[in-house]
Amino acid sequence: MEQQGFSFDLGALRAAYSRFLAPAEGAAPRVLLTGHSHQAWPDVARDALAACFDDAARLVDDKWDDAVLPKRAAVGAAILERMGFDRGDDIAFGQNTHELVYRLISSLPRRDRPRIVTTDGEFHSLRRQLARLGEDGVDVAWVSVEPRRSLADRLLAALLPGTSMLAISAVLFESATVVPRLDEIVARAAEIGAVPLVDAYHAFNVVPIAWGSAAPHVFAVAGGYKYAAMGEGLCWMRVPRGCALRPAFTGWFADFGALAGGGGVGYAPGGARFAGSTFDPCALYRAAAVLEHWDRFGLTVPRLRAISLRQTGRILGHLDAAGRGGDVVSPREPERRGGFVAVRAARAGDVVQRLRARGVLVDARRDVVRIGPAPYLTDTEIDAGVAALVEELGR
Repeated sequence: MEQQGFSFDLGALRAAYSRFLAPAEGAAPRVLLTGHSHQAWPDVARDALAACFDDAARLVDDKWDDAVLPKRAAVGAAILERMGFDRGDDIAFGQNTHELVYRLISSLPRRDRPRIVTTDGEFHSLRRQLARLGEDGVDVAWVSVEPRRSLADRLLAALLPGTSMLAISAVLFESATVVPRLDEIVARAAEIGAVPLVDAYHAFNVVPIAWGSAAPHVFAVAGGYKYAAMGEGLCWMRVPRGCALRPAFTGWFADFGALAGGGGVGYAPGGARFAGSTFDPCALYRAAAVLEHWDRFGLTVPRLRAISLRQTGRILGHLDAAGRGGDVVSPREPERRGGFVAVRAARAGDVVQRLRARGVLVDARRDVVRIGPAPYLTDTEIDAGVAALVEELGR
């Protein structure tokens, strides 16, 4: 298949997903339009789980130094590169982004700087956590994401002295809107002494981010569950070099050097200062295998972006042709659109369930149905899935 200046073997790629793409015995084929939430795992992810077990059986406790920690270092470097950072930057790992974000929040000087700036379009875990902190007196400034074209101006205006943190997304999870002028917003936060946190989950591995002047300052979180196709249990936070923050929510992995004794609460340098405690390494094995999978097929982030834009453009074209263009809430301009298409629908949850009964998998957020293509889908599958959606929207 030709994709904007490069080609790849779609048949070979699909063969690498045999477990997810093959229908169960006696079942009809599925159309997996969940590429923005739970992408199919390539078969190598299954092999990686067995490799994790085999290393544990072979090495027992030595698995940490001999296998797991070297794998974590290699995975971290590859992830940083795909995020648009230097491979040698600092990175912290956790089971989910909430764990990492709360560690970062726990390191803020909230007594002197009680204000946190965010938007009303953030994912549920951050929204819920900040709302709860607001109940305890934290001054949370909720900046409206609408109208989206002027969002950057409102965020810049909200970044006032006394702000301890800026917490925003690179791509809004409900509408697939790429937040504009991200480098300018992050630079402004750093200028007033606020910690800039960017949720890059809906950008990682599908929307390249030009960090520009933001790069020296930004904390950026993402994870393996969505476009990375790595599965659950592995998230990360890029940490600016020279970070000296001391999270109050901390675990013993944050300072291995203190195990021999000594007073006080010490922190390891770099991203390790945001570490927790003992973790299940299976997700790291999956991540390493899937990163090699992307490389094997030459699917860099710019190439995945090209595939995604062609597929979301195709979805938009079908919706327009069916008279449903007015229901689309995602941006039309390619540079402003993330990796899925959001369509407003009455009783969106019911639409999702009816489509599931037809073998078409999508999801919903409030009154919006989200349609997420992925690189292993054929145009025929995308067309059939959108046609079914149009029928269900017309009920």
